[in-house]
Amino acid sequence: MSRPRKSLLFGLALIPLLAGGFVFQQHESQQGARLLDQVLNIVSSRFVDTVDAATLYEKAARGLVHELNDPYSILLSPKELSTFNAQTNGRYAGIGMEIAETQGFITVQRVFPHTPAEQAGVQEGDRINFIDTTNIRGWTVSQTSDALKGNPGSKVLVKFSRPGVPELIPIAFTRAVINIPAVPYAIMLDGRVGYIPILQFNESARDELESSITRLSRQGAKGIVIDLRGNPGGILDQSLSVSNLFLKKGLQISSARNGENQSFVATDDPVAPTIPLVLLTDGRSASASEIVAGALQDHDRALIVGTTSFGKGLVQSVFPLEGGYALKMTTAKWYTPNGRSIQKERKLLPNGDFVEVMPDSLETDSARRSRPAFKSDAGRIVYGGGAITPDIIVRPDTLTTAEQKVFNTFAPKTTDVRVTLMDYSLELKKTVRPDFTVLPAWREEFYRRLQAKGVTIDHAQYEQAGSEIDRLLGNTVARLAFGDSTAKRRSVPEDNQLMHALQVLKQSASQKDLFLIAQREQAASASASARQ
Repeated sequence: MSRPRKSLLFGLALIPLLAGGFVFQQHESQQGARLLDQVLNIVSSRFVDTVDAATLYEKAARGLVHELNDPYSILLSPKELSTFNAQTNGRYAGIGMEIAETQGFITVQRVFPHTPAEQAGVQEGDRINFIDTTNIRGWTVSQTSDALKGNPGSKVLVKFSRPGVPELIPIAFTRAVINIPAVPYAIMLDGRVGYIPILQFNESARDELESSITRLSRQGAKGIVIDLRGNPGGILDQSLSVSNLFLKKGLQISSARNGENQSFVATDDPVAPTIPLVLLTDGRSASASEIVAGALQDHDRALIVGTTSFGKGLVQSVFPLEGGYALKMTTAKWYTPNGRSIQKERKLLPNGDFVEVMPDSLETDSARRSRPAFKSDAGRIVYGGGAITPDIIVRPDTLTTAEQKVFNTFAPKTTDVRVTLMDYSLELKKTVRPDFTVLPAWREEFYRRLQAKGVTIDHAQYEQAGSEIDRLLGNTVARLAFGDSTAKRRSVPEDNQLMHALQVLKQSASQKDLFLIAQREQAASASASARQ
């Protein structure tokens, strides 16, 4: 009888302690609420400028989120939420152009395929002068974008100016749902390797990638390079589905942890379970890109080549709020299947900016080996400590000293240089065939036009950077004349990360062969480092 009575006494003794703790917490909450209310009342009644109540509350909410010291948590206004959804989903209602401000004009930077803009013949470099009857001179990119968007089926009249065309070009558009492609093109390189860039993980990324893989396989691809360089991420479900294209059903793809562990696994049979696969990453490959790279690396399904990824391993959840607002807030951290955290440590500076702590994307072999070591399914060493470290680190090409001097001279006049490049390239595109070469006369004419624009540079210094100027001209003309895929084909010899991926694929008949090559390269690199 004594043990139950003793337990009962302990239970009764805890009640006032718990109740007291609850009262104390409630008191603290009430004090905090009164503090906020008092500050709002004083600011509303005594601040030198009039601020309406709705604005005050929004500022207070934004301040609260900002003080979390998390660069990824943000309060989204209705307009910001609309933009966020369009960027994330890769879909909006408009006419299908990417625009930017150059020299005070809103200029077309890119025309998306299968859109009203492409069908109407809009060209990169066209300037927007009027939307309906309004002269938009002095408008911001945001203002112009808002005016061009609208409900599908609605009409908008846009008047463009184009170099070499004396009159404005009026085009009446019918707005449509615009799907920004995740995979802008997919091409065969060297007759046996498929190359597929993924720009973002929007809602069509998985389907576009599967379609590209299927087409390239039918064309005889014996290996695939998927380029995730510069890919900032996107929708979680798409990163899981993309991973599942290569991973066997039931394998873990990632997990999210915040007190509880939520696991994500491959739910379908893969469409490409064995074809040798290389992923390219760099310091701007982030979030969903890192989920894919981490999963395929842990399960020995892809060789990672390039430089270390960005290291954004935080989960953001979007909470709808009243009035069309939303709170995008960090709620968990991502981990690879073997337990590596994707999040790279970053330091908060006094000005509110975040900077990464070493190792960065160009880490040395010794820096890489100082990171926590994990094992892949096959027992290969893969590195933790945040971000995804490639199996083969290949640094990107860098400019020579002479080339750096020229482009440093260009820097204060970037807009003038870009406009001159675009205008001249638009003229040249009418004169070239896909296999064109850049003529010395083009480089000389580009120099003359830069001088006329006020971009002054010594001619001898300019000529020292001649090969880089030619590359810039050639790739711009190729893209404008024949599209992104042709421009990419031209630039392959200058892309040493992609060239390295092609070389290892040429030497490999299987995924296992790729890893053996990587092992040999790592050993050779370590030996070279030891001799230095």
